[in-house]
Amino acid sequence: MPPSPDDDGGGEPDGAGPAQGPQQPFTVLSRMRARRRDEAHRVATPLELFFDLAFAAAVAQAGQQLVHALAGGHPGHGVGGYLLVFFAIWWAWVNFTWFASAYDTDDVPYRLATLLQITGVLVLAAGVPRAFSDANYTVSVAGYLIMRVALTLQWLRAARGETGAARKAALTYAAGLVVVQACWVLLLALPGNAWEYGVGPLILAELAVPAVAERVRETPWHPGHIADRYGGFTIIVLGESISAATVAVQSALDKKTDLTELLPIAFGGLVIVFAAFWIYFATPIETYIGSGSEWRVFGWGYGHYLIFGSAAAIGAGLEVATEQVTAESHISALAAALAVTVPTALYALAVWLVHVRPFKHDAWQQLVFPASALLVLIASFAGHWAVPLAGLAAAAGLAVAIALAAREQRRTMEA
Repeated sequence: MPPSPDDDGGGEPDGAGPAQGPQQPFTVLSRMRARRRDEAHRVATPLELFFDLAFAAAVAQAGQQLVHALAGGHPGHGVGGYLLVFFAIWWAWVNFTWFASAYDTDDVPYRLATLLQITGVLVLAAGVPRAFSDANYTVSVAGYLIMRVALTLQWLRAARGETGAARKAALTYAAGLVVVQACWVLLLALPGNAWEYGVGPLILAELAVPAVAERVRETPWHPGHIADRYGGFTIIVLGESISAATVAVQSALDKKTDLTELLPIAFGGLVIVFAAFWIYFATPIETYIGSGSEWRVFGWGYGHYLIFGSAAAIGAGLEVATEQVTAESHISALAAALAVTVPTALYALAVWLVHVRPFKHDAWQQLVFPASALLVLIASFAGHWAVPLAGLAAAAGLAVAIALAAREQRRTMEA
């Protein structure tokens, strides 16, 4: 995945076509060749943003089912189902995003294939409730199959436009997608507990496909484009958290809930989401991933499963906390608080580990976010004040991080 000199791969060094900008003209049909890494101002296209909206619907479905499970007192079932369903959502998004960064031609076949993938996302989202309630993954796997077929056709088209090692890498991607997807369909058809035993190995197989294909030849993804795409999806999942919390507060107001109990949750939730946004977008990640090793890039890209998943779960937790206050759920105040504080702490740790840690140069800077995550978890035991105290802990950690960064900047300027 990281940039490398062109060895015996097809096309020109570092990508084949001309240096295209973010507004490359739409064409009816073109030869699919790798785009250049040196394109200026490469950002998400309107089609990619439209694609992300479909995933927002799937994320919302997964979050809503997590709310039902947690509010119903079934945390094990809810968290397990959420982790599996969110992996399918996240992994489909990741596959499309990295392919598009290298081979987006924006012509008719490309748009049609992308729209087909959007259709698959919506089918997957429609199957989320059945996956949670009945462990019935038929509809979700069908949606996943639609997406994988479309992406396989994209890789085959890329292989047709390339030569040498670049062609071989594209064919490796296509073959890996076909084999793993066939195994998912087979696993679904097997009786008994085959699904429970087969899910783990197939997830590892999914993650292994890019690792194997990129060893053949690194695809020419664009660091600025990838940073923009991941940042955009972070905003989407945080937006889903705000939306879920808003719906929960509105429902509580309709039931004439005591504002002295409701407002602290609303305040704490907003502070948590604001802090989550701030800490993610405080680092120049484009330079970090663009100049890193292969394992650095894989660690950063794969580590976002925890970032995205925990960010989306914060909204579900806020909804659970609101339902506990309105007596719509019969779980304890501690359980409701943990539904918020656990994903908040996990988000802080994941962002620190994957996204922030490489830019921190002393022990105090390294300790800020882990300490903030610990304080957030401790706030769980504060009863109905758990959420606002967790928000204050997250904000305090952010404030300390900003102060330490400012101190380091002054030292650098004085040196």
